Amino acid sequence: MYTNQTITQYFDRTDLRKALGSFGTGVTIVTTKAPDERLIGVTGNSFSSVSLEPAIVLWRLQKASPNLAAYDHCGRFVINVLSLSQIELSRLFSSPVADKFNGVNYRLGLEGLPVLEGCSATFECRTVQRHDVGDHILFLGEIQAYHHQEETALLYVRGKYSHGASLDRQTA
Repeated sequence: MYTNQTITQYFDRTDLRKALGSFGTGVTIVTTKAPDERLIGVTGNSFSSVSLEPAIVLWRLQKASPNLAAYDHCGRFVINVLSLSQIELSRLFSSPVADKFNGVNYRLGLEGLPVLEGCSATFECRTVQRHDVGDHILFLGEIQAYHHQEETALLYVRGKYSHGASLDRQTA
């Protein structure tokens, strides 16, 4: 009998990553505030709805992230679902640039956390649970405010940026 540990040690990490990349996702920037009041943001694609009653969402962050302590300390985060026109923001927030908010359009939301302008949707959340899972920390947050607009969402699939095309057909 194999344990999960035994089975997964045989996976080719690169090949597994390609297989997982077959599932297209939206692209987000998750923002918060550090104890010293610095604004923090990271690009991610792990956002998911969990529950409507109560309104709960989740995202994950690598344990090795230098920003983990800020997300833990603040106890709040904002999920900014990027629009197609925000590809460069995605790249900026996934880079090692020190002040990622310099020149970026944002407003301060609940508790002074940055909410990016021009997004398809934003969700201002209070962390309700934090789980240590493998090489990541999983954050669950209760939505306390949200906004959405008719902007085409930026997607990520098979290691590339993309956008959705409607497959709805009119019936005759």
